[in-house]
Amino acid sequence: MSSMDMPADAPRDEVRPARTRAVSAPRLSWLTLALMTTASVASLRAAPTMAVYGLACVFLYLVPAVVFLLPTALVSAELASGWNGGVYRWVSEGLSKPLGFLAVWCQFAMTIFYYPSLLAFVASTIAYIIDPALASSGLYTAIVIMVLYWTGVWVSSRGTKALAGLSSWGLVIGTLVPGTILVVLGMVFLAEGNPSAAPMTASHLLPQWTGLASLVLIVNNFLSYSGMEMNAVHVSSLKNPAKEYPKSMFLAMGLVLLIFILPALAISWVVPADQTSLTAGVMQAFEAFFSYFHIGWMTPIAAVMLISASLAGMLTWLAGPSKGLLEISRSEGYLPPYLQRLNRFGVQQNILVTQGVVTTIIALGYAFIPNVSNVYWIFSTITTQVYLIVYLLMFVAAMKLRRNQPDHPRGYRVPALNVLCTVGLLASAAAMVIGFVPPSQFGGGSVLVYVCIIGAGLGILGLLIPWAFLRFRKPSWQTEAAREEEATSGVPPGSRPSTSGSTSAPSSCSSPSS
Repeated sequence: MSSMDMPADAPRDEVRPARTRAVSAPRLSWLTLALMTTASVASLRAAPTMAVYGLACVFLYLVPAVVFLLPTALVSAELASGWNGGVYRWVSEGLSKPLGFLAVWCQFAMTIFYYPSLLAFVASTIAYIIDPALASSGLYTAIVIMVLYWTGVWVSSRGTKALAGLSSWGLVIGTLVPGTILVVLGMVFLAEGNPSAAPMTASHLLPQWTGLASLVLIVNNFLSYSGMEMNAVHVSSLKNPAKEYPKSMFLAMGLVLLIFILPALAISWVVPADQTSLTAGVMQAFEAFFSYFHIGWMTPIAAVMLISASLAGMLTWLAGPSKGLLEISRSEGYLPPYLQRLNRFGVQQNILVTQGVVTTIIALGYAFIPNVSNVYWIFSTITTQVYLIVYLLMFVAAMKLRRNQPDHPRGYRVPALNVLCTVGLLASAAAMVIGFVPPSQFGGGSVLVYVCIIGAGLGILGLLIPWAFLRFRKPSWQTEAAREEEATSGVPPGSRPSTSGSTSAPSSCSSPSS
């Protein structure tokens, strides 16, 4: 990302924007940025979650796109064009350093639940190569999650440079190609006169209202759209950011909606809602279509495509968020020395291993909770809840920065910033509240148990742990190099442009939603 390319002794903010424009503005067209953004957000993994709604999934994708995706993209563009250093710098400047740490911690912490849910999708996909019945086995899913995660930790700890480009081909092989095949087969299936498993009439454009629980699955779409703030750092690379960036984002939003909506519809055409697995729904649709067209031999090929994209995304993301957390912690002393240590390849192996222990414990949930789809949804919801804290802080910080630092140089200014921030803030808060309601598809499970699990995940991971790090941190946790820099320059290292923005993966990488 461009913020990572800035040397430690870069000029102060008042001259940096001019320098950035002079060097990098001509290098990126608005169309290229739109495609990069599409690649970082679009994924097939969320398609089964929305397929249960049939035609109403169009509405359920459009709503969060307007009230969350668009505000996130535009607001983060203004922040990125004025303050290098990512969400830590934005929140630290706008609110406070402890809240900046909370934001960067939540960007890291959400991956703790993200990886089990991602690898559960991989496990169910692998099952269609071996034995489809395994897709509903919690023990099998737990074993696959643990084996793949620890393999990923080993690979990432070797510092393999080739990982940075994995998701570029992962998007094509694992998303665009299988997604196109799925949609084309679905259209041919309907064109031959076969009935759709889900009604496709105008009366089904809106989801059936059965109480608040009927809309809960929309929360998953907030996680699907997350990551827009990561490509916002490229806004200064556009020739005319004020005109080209909004155009780029509207095109990206249209492409993302097509990639999300059409495969979800294709699944709903062939897999009944009450039979759709939230982890294996894509493969259920492929198996049904391939069987109908007598090309069942393609099922393993489709599975390998999906697996390759998911594993590529995991590997490219595995070290990214933890690296951003590490570098902020080394400069500000937020984490104890044990978690700041690097191995001989310069990789934060202790953080990865500690995260792996927690991931292993979480993975065992699949072995002890009977319904794999239920566990998948719980982990996805906790992931979304923790990540939403980042956006709540970001929207508030953006309004404070516009009010308190109105003359600070910005390469791009959002029209009606306060309105957009308010919409995004309310949407994020509403999604967080709705996330505590069990979806109607879960049947007669205990509401209290569900609320306690989600609340515990959010409270412990998103609030209690970062509070404990801040409460008990010691001056000795700050690295010697950071202390010397602060003493000689008089400027705290954490306030300088840093790779803290690299809590995201490289710009070519897909977002956690992928």
